[in-house]
Formats: sequence, structure tokens, C-alpha cells
Amino acid sequence: MAEQHGSAANEMAVDKHEDHPGTAVVVADAIENPGFPPPHQRVADLDPAREVKIERGISALFWLSIIGSVFAIAAYFIWPIEPGDMTSVRMNNMMLGVGITLGLLGIGFGAVHWAKALMHGHDLVEARHQTRGKETTRARAVEIFQEANEESGFGRRALLRNSLIGALVVSPLAGIVIFRDLAPAAEPHALLRHTLWSKDTRLTIDPSGAPIKASDVTLGSVFHVVPDGLMDLPHDGGLLEEKAKSAVLLMRLKPEDLIETPERKDWSYDGIVAYSKICTHVGCPVALYEQQTHHLLCPCHQSEFDVSEGAKVIFGPAARPLPQLPITVDSEGYLVAQSDFTEPVGPSFWERER
Repeated sequence: MAEQHGSAANEMAVDKHEDHPGTAVVVADAIENPGFPPPHQRVADLDPAREVKIERGISALFWLSIIGSVFAIAAYFIWPIEPGDMTSVRMNNMMLGVGITLGLLGIGFGAVHWAKALMHGHDLVEARHQTRGKETTRARAVEIFQEANEESGFGRRALLRNSLIGALVVSPLAGIVIFRDLAPAAEPHALLRHTLWSKDTRLTIDPSGAPIKASDVTLGSVFHVVPDGLMDLPHDGGLLEEKAKSAVLLMRLKPEDLIETPERKDWSYDGIVAYSKICTHVGCPVALYEQQTHHLLCPCHQSEFDVSEGAKVIFGPAARPLPQLPITVDSEGYLVAQSDFTEPVGPSFWERER
């Protein structure tokens, strides 16, 4: 125990604090700064010929990125998507994926290989200090950039620099070309201007196809409606496409609660109104009806429409009211359309011509 105590005394100094007698203060020996280990010499540092070979290899990766990006752009046109042909969809996606993958991986692998094989790997220490706007600070910042440029070789390695810049410029082009598919064909609004609704087409319940009489629509009720004959279409013959455009919500309010413009006075029947079910924001189905407030809510992005006043937008991102379907009754009392919608259904941005 005495030997252990003596050994500990050699490592620590126990002093009595002058102001507080009897209190021991333990002072540990200062730890010497070991400094940095010797810098690791890389293959490129020891063999100039190997350095040139590595530089060419990295440049080849950047050129591979350029080739991949150009291939993706070419593949977009060489393997187009044919409507109804899933083989063309798979081929188009695969070729685009191969090209874009080469474009991105070429830049990534090249940049990492450059940093690991050619840039200096010695340790750096930057003391923390307050950021100042003095001229000396600005001058030192310039020096740091110059040192970084010298150490990375960006300024003097023209082959690497130019191939990297080329890869970075070309790689986004494939994505830009693909953005073309976000715009439909010319005059997209024409595709949505006409639906299966026409004069004297009966309103039928979705999906049973049963026609609806005005007397069946009670106050506060809501019906999901499609045009008569729609459900007879085959699934591969346009059923889903036509239903996506023709879906309608049918509601009954008190006639005195309706606020109608003069030109739409005869578009409703005894408080019964019909509006497109397709939200004018991005095309989600509007399906939540608040009976007391006469509000329709789109569950996707919370656009809200006032049924009592032309389905105008009262909240949310929708840009315009829901299109209204003019309705009346036939000689048998069944609800029928007076015509097709008088404006395109669906998202408002589809109306814009390129």
C-alpha cells in the first residue's frame, strides 16, 4: 500500500488550499500534445507515372458519366412508350435508368477517387475564432482558396477539370428531357372538354347503373353519379378513362339556399345540383359533403367548395370552382343532363396550352 501511495504521489500533487485549510486540490500533470502523425505517402506521390495513370482513370469516369447522360437522352427517343404496350414501358424505363445511373455514378466515383488518390491527405487544424470582416481576414480567405486549389490540383489538372465540368453540365440534361412527359399532348384541355354526358343522358348511380328520379334525392342526400351506359363499356375499352372524366356528385339543397347566377338559373332542378367529382387542383375525387354548411371537401389537399354558390372555392389550393352539370327531368321524372359540361373538368393546369 505504501508503494502504491508513493507511486500515485509521483503522478499527482496534493496541495492544501490557502483559503480553505483542509481542502485537497488535485492537480493532474499536463498532457503533452502528441502532434500529427507523419503524412501518409500515396502511390501518386511516389510515382509520377502512376499519378498520370490515375488522373486518366478518373477522367475516364467523368467521360463515362457524359456518355451515360447522353445515352439516357437518346434512349428517351429510341425506346418510346407506346400506349397500351407494357413491354415498351419496361424497355423505356430500363434504358433511361441505365443511362442516368451511369451519369450519376461516373461523377460520384470519379470525385471520390480524385479526393482519395490525388488530393493531399495531410491533417489540417483551423483554430476557432470570431468571424471578422477585416481586410486581413479577407486576404487569408483568398489564400485558403488558393491553397485548396493547389492541393486539389483543380487549377493545373486540365484533363480532370474539363471532364468533370462536362459531366456536371451534361448529367442534368436527361432529367430535363424527361420533364417533357409532364406536359400532355398539344391542346390537353380538348381531351377533358368532352365527356359522355350529353342532352337527355340519364343520371345513374355508380356503380349499379340504376337511373335516379328526382323524388329519390332527399334533402341533404348525396349520390355518386355516372352517365347512363358508362358501366356497359369494357374495362379495356375506355371505361376507366371515361369514368375519370364523367364522375359527378348529386346533392339536394333547399331551393332558397341556392345562390345562382342568372345564366345558371335553369341548371338545377328543385334544389338538386350536380357538380364534377374531380377536384380542380390536381384531380383527386371530391367526396366529403358537409350537409349543414353545404361544403364539399377534397381529402387530398383540403380544397373546399361551396355547393350553395356554384361550388366556388372557399379554401385550399384549387384554382377554380367545380364544373357544374346542367340537369333537368324527363317525362318519366328521371334526372337527365341538359348537355355536357360547358368547361373542361379536372385540374386547372391541364387547360394551359404549351
